[in-house]
Amino acid sequence: MRFDSTLGLEARRGPVAVLLKTVLYAGIVIVFTGPLVGLLVSAFDTIPDPTSFSLPDSLTLDNFAKAGERKVYLYLLNSFVVVGFGLLLQMIVSVFAAYALARKKFRGMTFVLLLMLVTMMIPEEVIAIPLSVVLGELPVLGANLLGTYAGMILPVGAWGFSILVMTEFMREVPVELEEAARIDGAGELRTFFTIILPLCRPALGVIGVFGFTMIWDQYLLPLIVATEPGQWTLPIALRSLRSDDEVGIGVLLAATLLALLPSIIAFLAFQRQFMRGLTSGAVKG
Repeated sequence: MRFDSTLGLEARRGPVAVLLKTVLYAGIVIVFTGPLVGLLVSAFDTIPDPTSFSLPDSLTLDNFAKAGERKVYLYLLNSFVVVGFGLLLQMIVSVFAAYALARKKFRGMTFVLLLMLVTMMIPEEVIAIPLSVVLGELPVLGANLLGTYAGMILPVGAWGFSILVMTEFMREVPVELEEAARIDGAGELRTFFTIILPLCRPALGVIGVFGFTMIWDQYLLPLIVATEPGQWTLPIALRSLRSDDEVGIGVLLAATLLALLPSIIAFLAFQRQFMRGLTSGAVKG
C-alpha cells in the first residue's frame, strides 16, 4: 500500500516531478540543518561568523579551550548530574504511577489524571516563588535544598506528560498476559517487571527522549536553586556568557554546541524505541 504525501508528490512520476521533489527536499534539508551546520563550522573557526556557511580556513580548538577557562565544562558536568539522576527518578516514578493508574481502580483516579493535566498547563514562572519557598524549607522534613543537586533533581522527578504517556501505553497491554502470569505463580512485582515493563519499551523511549530534553533545557529551576556560580547548569552559563562582553562569539558558539550535542545523542540512543512508541498507536486495529 502506498501513502501519498500531503502535497501529492509521491503519486507523480516523470522528470518534472523528480525535479520538484529534489528541490523541495533540498530546501527542507537546508532549512532544518543549516543552523546546525553553521554552529558546527563556527565553533571550530578561528574567526567565527555564525551567519556564514563557508568552510573555515583553519580549524582550531581554541574556542573550546577558552570555554574551559570560563568553567563551561564544570557547568556541563552539573547538567549531566542533574539530567542523569533526574531522568532516572522521573522514569521510575512514571512507570509505577502509570501502573497504578492503568491497572488499579480507586476513588479519585479521574481527579488525579485531571490534576496531572493541570500541572502541564501551568507556566513555570507562576510556581517560581512557591517552589523557592518549598525548596528553602521542605515540608515535614524542614530541610533546605537550595544550593544542592537534590533541589534541582527532586522537582523534575514527577512529570505529568511522562506519566500520562506510560498510563495510556500500559492500558493497551492485554490483561490476559498478567492473568496467565499469575496462574503460573508469578507475583505482582514479578509480573510487572517481566511482563508489562518489557512490553512498554517503546513508551520508555518516548518519555526518555522528552524527559531528557525537558530536564536538560531547564533554566528557571537551576536559577532558583543555585546559590553560587559553581552550581550553575549549562543553560544558565550560556546566558551568562552571552551577557559577558569579554567573551568572544567563538566561545559562546562552542558552549552552545556542547549544550546541543547531548540532546542529539539522547535522541539517537532512544531513536528506535522512540519511533516505535510514536507509531504504536497508529497501527493498532
